[in-house]
Amino acid sequence: MKVILTEKITRLGNIGDTVEVKTGYARNFLLPNNKALRWSRENVALFEAQKAELQARHENAKKAAESKVDAVKNAKMYMIRQAGDTGQLYGSVSSRDIARTLKEIANVDVSSAQVMLGAPIKSVGAFDTKIALHPDVIVPIKVYVARTNDEIEALVAGKVLTFGTKKVEEEATEEAPAEEKTADVAAAPEATTEVAE
Repeated sequence: MKVILTEKITRLGNIGDTVEVKTGYARNFLLPNNKALRWSRENVALFEAQKAELQARHENAKKAAESKVDAVKNAKMYMIRQAGDTGQLYGSVSSRDIARTLKEIANVDVSSAQVMLGAPIKSVGAFDTKIALHPDVIVPIKVYVARTNDEIEALVAGKVLTFGTKKVEEEATEEAPAEEKTADVAAAPEATTEVAE
């Protein structure tokens, strides 16, 4: 479907660009949220009449986003979660959780779609992500996920948390050679039999 963008959309285009998008994307997201107009001669004329107003609105939204940058950068994104002995979380930290925490801590209202997390966080540690306050204003933040406040303090100090992995690695190395030896012994007679034939 051909549409005219009425606001800048990341990876799609700027205000006034005519782009081809999938019909479902246009019908379910762009058109209902007034982010685009269906392309037609009448809508092109309508857009041209409103272009100055739309660009002014875009600039105002950008300035409002820029005023929140310091609040987002200074927000302490510390998340206490339950986790196992290996550091794996029981559950995960999603973009929705980060948006909610940002609202509580910094009083900055963002949607989960504005959190550029990628995949949910499923382990304890320090993670880099970005908040898109506006398509032109993207703020990098660090999210700390741990089981206790002491672990959070260690992560903030730059320390690497170690869990029960050494014990698991030692057990695995002790068992592995025994298995390899039996596998080699079992394979050796077969190889000699084939050569004999």
